[in-house]
Parts: sequence; structure tokens; C-alpha cells
Amino acid sequence: MLLNNRNVFVTGGSKGIGRAIALKCAEHGANVAISAEDSPESRGALAATAEAIAAHGVKSAWIAAPAEDPETGQRLVDTAVRAFGRLDTFINNAGICPFHSFLDMPRETYQKTVDVNLNGAFFAVQAAANQMVAQGEGGAIVAVSSISALVGGGMQTHYTPTKAGVLSLMQSTAVALGPHGIRCNALLPGTIETDINRADLADTDKRSYMESRTPLGRLGAPDDLAGPAVFLASDLAQYVTGAALLVDGGLFVNLQ
Repeated sequence: MLLNNRNVFVTGGSKGIGRAIALKCAEHGANVAISAEDSPESRGALAATAEAIAAHGVKSAWIAAPAEDPETGQRLVDTAVRAFGRLDTFINNAGICPFHSFLDMPRETYQKTVDVNLNGAFFAVQAAANQMVAQGEGGAIVAVSSISALVGGGMQTHYTPTKAGVLSLMQSTAVALGPHGIRCNALLPGTIETDINRADLADTDKRSYMESRTPLGRLGAPDDLAGPAVFLASDLAQYVTGAALLVDGGLFVNLQ
């Protein structure tokens, strides 16, 4: 029970990596609030995930709100505070990756990706940090970046800069918020099979190539991120801040 009685918010928590992290936090005793985009499908998924969280005997809450809206960050924090009374841990996971070639990249695709992945993360983390500072007892912020923060991708020229930005955001906020006892760290997943890339990985040749490049011999699953997220949120990581934790099955270090 590494997070017993902690109050956690997970963005992008209705499915995939965010859902896995939210459920693992609940399993470890945390009250968990989640968010996702505002659509009928997302609302249904949010409600179902909140039920699964509560099944662990903890409190749950959810809100449907667009990650790209600068006002959303404060709405997320307010949701947690209304439900739990305070916010101890904020996990920024919301993100999109609409694969597209570079030379004909539509401006709206680029701008949407930057607004959701980077700008949305900035304002959400800022709102969470202000709440933690006001509470005066420190806290933990974890952002899901990507192995793409460290390497390029021909169909991800709009995406990789945002993930590098999220990593840099955690490094800089670790410095800015350290005096307040707030730890800020980044998770860098490798190829994790989720709704974002499932169509891309349907290419059997590409899937086999990615599996062969990974020393552990398989693609990642959302649950593979859950344990590392709980670790960074917990007191086991009480002297860890500004860190970038690769969760990629060894993909990044395999240059052979």
C-alpha cells in the first residue's frame, strides 16, 4: 500500500496507460481522480474506470475536459479538491499522436498535438503545483513523456518535440518546485500497445521489427507503466526528482 490515503489525479485516465496507472494507484490505497476528453465515448469510459477505481475501496472522481484548454488544469485540480479535500500527486498522461508525414503536415494537426501534449501539460502541472504549494506539505508530479523525447520519428515530427518538451518541463519544474518539497519526474515509455498506435502496429512486419529490437522481446503493455508511476509517486522515491525513467524493455539502449 505505497500510496495509502494519498490523493492522486491522472489525466488521460479513461483508457490505456492512464487507466492502468489510475487502477494501480487505487490498488496501493490512493483516492484517484481521472480526466479525458469531453465526448460521449470518453464519458462512458471515465465512469467505468471510476467504478473500477472505487472497487478497490477508495474514493474516485472524474471530469471530462479538453486537455488543450489552458483553463482545464484548474478544473482538474478543483475536481480533486472537491472530492478528496486535497491533492498529493498529479500524473500528467494525456496525449495524442496522429501519425503524419512531415512535408504535408496540416497546421491544425501540428497545433492540436502541441496544444494537447505540451501546452496542456504545462498549465495542468502549473495548477497542480500551485495547489500543492498552498497546502504546504510537498507532493509529487509525474509526467508521461516518451522514448520519442530522445529519438526521432519520420511520421512523428509534430509529436517528438512535444514529448521532449514534457521531459524538459519535468526537469525545470524539479528545480523550481524542489524548495517546496514537490518532486517532479518523467516516465519515458517505449513502444506500448495502446489505442494510439494499434493501427500502426497492425503492420506485422513493423510489429515484428519492434519486437526484435527490444531486448525483452515484446512490446510494452499499459500495466508496464503502472508500477514505475506508483514508485515515483511514493515515498520509495522521496529523494528522486528531475529524473527520466525509461520504461521500454531496453529498446533505447539496443544499438546492435
